[in-house]
Amino acid sequence: MPRTAPARQNTVNSPRKRRVDVARREDLLHQVQEIFLGEGFTTVTIGQLAERLHCSKATLYSVAATKEQLVVLATRQFFVESAELIEAEVAGLTDPQAKIFTYLGGIAKAMRRNSTAFYQDMVAFAPTAEIYGRNTARAAERVHELIDEGIRTGRFRATDGRFAAQLVALAIEGVQSGVLLERTGLSAADAFNELATLLMNGLLHDTE
Repeated sequence: MPRTAPARQNTVNSPRKRRVDVARREDLLHQVQEIFLGEGFTTVTIGQLAERLHCSKATLYSVAATKEQLVVLATRQFFVESAELIEAEVAGLTDPQAKIFTYLGGIAKAMRRNSTAFYQDMVAFAPTAEIYGRNTARAAERVHELIDEGIRTGRFRATDGRFAAQLVALAIEGVQSGVLLERTGLSAADAFNELATLLMNGLLHDTE
């Protein structure tokens, strides 16, 4: 009987992948992140990324199967790493006032890495907008926790602390939705910086 030819895998619709080690993959993802943060991601193609990073398309497809997945990975990495850096700075402090100022200041510093093009792309693309929304919601929760800590230690006035926690949540929601930025003309980074300054001027006990 004639032999049956082995079945051939259909790879027409699947990009060829090349295996890369973990360190190389992380390095590529960081480089992609920097390009996206600086220029946005809508107009940058996989081919352009490969050329600029001196690698093949197959190598990039080993990091993520599609450009959209690469965008999501890079955006998530940005927020995760930023949060880790901010929390590391906060962990070294004991004063609740300093913790809140450092936390919000850290967010402002991180958001300044975003170009206008990246920010606009991020809020317009549903998967990255969801990542941004989750992180801003967590920021509001974290500030609430820090305010509660200040109230427990007697550093902040209890009544003002509860009001401030709700005010922060509304302000961060306004930044995330873009409403506050549109009405003030501020960037997200500047809005978080202003929020930190206003909050600190209103929470402390009067020492006079």
